[in-house]
Amino acid sequence: MIAAARLVEVTTAQQLVHAYETGLGLAVSAGADEPDPGDRLAATLPVWALAAGSVAAVGAAADRVRAAHGLPTRPSALDPARVGAAFSSERLFRRGGDAPSIFAELSGFFRTADGWVRTHANYPHHREHLTHALGLSPSADAAQFATRVAAMPAAEIEDLAAAAGAIAVRVRTESEWVGSPMGQAAGAGPLVMVDRRDPGELPPGSPTTWRPTVEHPLRGIRVLDLTRVLAGPVATRTLALLGADVLRVDPPQLPEIDWQFADTCQGKRSTLLDLRTDLATFEDLLSAADVLVTGYRPGALTAAGVRVTRPDLIDASVSAWGTAGPWARRRGFDSIVQAASGISLLEGAPDRPGALPAQALDHGSGYLLAAGVLDALLARADDGAGRDVRVSLARTASWLLAGDRTPAHPAAAAPDPTATVTHGELVTAAPVFAEYDDFRWPAPPYGSAQPFWTELPVQRP
Repeated sequence: MIAAARLVEVTTAQQLVHAYETGLGLAVSAGADEPDPGDRLAATLPVWALAAGSVAAVGAAADRVRAAHGLPTRPSALDPARVGAAFSSERLFRRGGDAPSIFAELSGFFRTADGWVRTHANYPHHREHLTHALGLSPSADAAQFATRVAAMPAAEIEDLAAAAGAIAVRVRTESEWVGSPMGQAAGAGPLVMVDRRDPGELPPGSPTTWRPTVEHPLRGIRVLDLTRVLAGPVATRTLALLGADVLRVDPPQLPEIDWQFADTCQGKRSTLLDLRTDLATFEDLLSAADVLVTGYRPGALTAAGVRVTRPDLIDASVSAWGTAGPWARRRGFDSIVQAASGISLLEGAPDRPGALPAQALDHGSGYLLAAGVLDALLARADDGAGRDVRVSLARTASWLLAGDRTPAHPAAAAPDPTATVTHGELVTAAPVFAEYDDFRWPAPPYGSAQPFWTELPVQRP
């Protein structure tokens, strides 16, 4: 008799699809055959189930759109190589043969006087806030930062960072997180929250010319994209792949990290617009959009003067911690949510916290948000009402933490380098759906488009 080498993971992709469907009040779909991923995305937690399930949810939503418009459906076959590559895209990205530097020197795990913190300082303004919060020079290097942090309690660092608008969290155990007000808020509600807006006097029907095809079921849909790193751009890239006209809007005063933009802006257009000085142009764009996707903390867009009041708009957003609870207005990223929620300790070694084999909270939340947008658009076509669609990295983390575990798992396999597309010197992961050979076009030059839609807006009633 051969002893079992490890526990068998039984959380499946279909369980995530069912959680998504029941949360939206949809009929639960029949189970589909799931391919064996091998060691792709192997982890203690069911990362493959999160990855494959979130992708399957988008595919099923796209088929609901096709069927509603009388088009042949196109069931998506999960390709482990494509899914693994898409979720690990930063490991496959190359420009001129060079790999990017993923995390800056002040981003990562640092030992404190009583434990660990995880920080995120990839953007210059986040780095500045972090050094200021800890009383360091803006030019402090990693050694100086580590020395300062090692002399402080983790909770104090977390509090100082939050007060300064910096990003650092105490590395918690799973039980600490689940028992906290933040963790309880994060685990509440459906995976994707969709609320119907009051349609007012609008008649049923889409306010734009929706011209779906089998290949591009979102053809004719306009998406205004105000997102960065990483879930939001994944969601809007997926909508662009399915045919939507996606216009990404970035503030000119906060340049984007070049490789991240190139890795997540395929199929979109890119424009620069300062909402502080040209809110009227943004409002014109918004008035002719079907979907607004944002990655701001709850309330931040309103504080900038934007009023999202149109009753037929699909208002979609992703946040780190959700819209309720004491951390709703805090900044956060995938790595930060992993650290705060207990995932880092579950995936780490006895002497150091670890991480999931991919930024799965970001990617999974992005695909779930795209699915929610598809189903919200379909519902709007029926009753004329817009929807608010919400996902959070912390809510996705709570689903992952509730799944079956494989503590004796093998090392995660490297992403398949053949699951890529090449444009000149640029190599990026291929689309997650095997039915698509490539994106409609590679990421355009940053800020290269004018802040206009590609076609004249449809006159609204």
